[in-house]
Amino acid sequence: MLSIFDQGPPPPCPAPFNFAAHVLGRADALRDKTALSVLRADGAEDWSFAALEAAVRGTGAGLLAAGLRPGDIALMRLGNTVDFPIAYLGAIAAGIVPVPTSSQLTGDEVAKMVADLSPAAILRDPSVASTPGPAPGPREIGLAELTAMRDLAPCAYAMGDPERLAYIIYTSGTSGKPRAVMHAHRAIWARQMMIDGWYELHESDRLLHAGAFNWTYTLGTGLMDPWTMGATALIPEPGTEITDLPERLRTHRATICAAAPGVYRRILGAHETIDLPDLRHGLSAGEKLSEPLRAAWAEATGTQLYEAYGMSECSTFISSSPSDPAPAGALGTPQKGRRVAILGDDGPVETGQHGTIAIHRSDPGLMLGYLGAPEETEARFRGDWFLTGDQGAMDETGHVSYLGRDDDMMNAGGYRVSPLEVEAALSHAPGITQVAVTEIEIKADTRIITAFYTAPAPVEEATLKAFAQAHLARYKQPRAYVHIDTLPTGANGKVLRRALKPLFPRKTL
Repeated sequence: MLSIFDQGPPPPCPAPFNFAAHVLGRADALRDKTALSVLRADGAEDWSFAALEAAVRGTGAGLLAAGLRPGDIALMRLGNTVDFPIAYLGAIAAGIVPVPTSSQLTGDEVAKMVADLSPAAILRDPSVASTPGPAPGPREIGLAELTAMRDLAPCAYAMGDPERLAYIIYTSGTSGKPRAVMHAHRAIWARQMMIDGWYELHESDRLLHAGAFNWTYTLGTGLMDPWTMGATALIPEPGTEITDLPERLRTHRATICAAAPGVYRRILGAHETIDLPDLRHGLSAGEKLSEPLRAAWAEATGTQLYEAYGMSECSTFISSSPSDPAPAGALGTPQKGRRVAILGDDGPVETGQHGTIAIHRSDPGLMLGYLGAPEETEARFRGDWFLTGDQGAMDETGHVSYLGRDDDMMNAGGYRVSPLEVEAALSHAPGITQVAVTEIEIKADTRIITAFYTAPAPVEEATLKAFAQAHLARYKQPRAYVHIDTLPTGANGKVLRRALKPLFPRKTL
């Protein structure tokens, strides 16, 4: 039996279509219901569906009045505030293409994106880094100007072909250069398959996402999907301690919690038992959820965690759920409407055998491609299958187990990071002659990015950390630096990153 699991055709996306119009499709019927609560220590800042839609469509109108046109690219340099999703949806509503980015990116990293994108404007909070240097860059629309747009008369939704470009997100590339992933308006339509096959989300739910507003996991799972269903999104205010999340979950009567495994791990590290009477279950994505962590959460809360697997190019498409829990060690099954296979060199392998996890080219959630890189886009396909780069195995019931990467990509708190990108930045650090970067497991379920370097003499770690801070987003920065005499290489001179792991001195931390 071959490792192909076909869950039937996906529901066809209607046309004409607009991503933002779909997300806010229930806003008129639920005008007075709370769409978003920003959870504070002393209460909450609530947004009704009516207020949210007015702010989104007013922002769309303001961007058009500012001279942007449908199809223009707007680079988002906004912080962890409600301004982020409002600007994101406002741009899409008007047919403008937003590019959400992490506020942690440095000016150098932003400059590279600007060179790739040639954006018509940068939507910017002044507290977030933009392009460095005196040379004039794209026009900046400041936070105050963006906020004022909310009071404008609403723009009409820019309806059109669901295949047209809606937004762009960046993912770390195996070449060391972050890649701009283009997604169509239909991508939001495809998410209903995970709403059913992972969340089991209903209009009555109150979903708390533990991530920041400006993380794509939060944008999708924490905001867009609850609003699509008419549910209430709960987002802790910036600066909320992870250890305080159980109190927020309990006080605000969250019925579903979504987070990366590291968040659940830190919560459990501070609380042996957690009383959450309204919580139905939790959702986990961003990195592999371990069985001990899953079991510990169930023991502490009496609720289950359900895992999903996906990537920037296709969001999540394999998952477990309350009605289809995964057996121990498995991610779950392909969601209804998905077609997934485990591929070897000659096509799908037999069930139980290892291979590359792949999703069919026809999936409506799959990217349009990498911006300006058609050859690189096509290189990710083998025939009609998109290759994820992750290894897995499928059993006869369709349950897929994750077996790791088939390259050297690292995972930093839910962000995929290429070692080549980190190495390219650190190669210019003072004193370093060569550098190689890999991920080190320092204890069960905890991994850190570690830089191994050669130099005539060890370089002060504070110097290296300061250099990394100036050139790399926080989540890309190594947590440890190890001075070695030579980098291990193969016969072709290529660094053997797996050979670095035994060289890590445990006393480094």
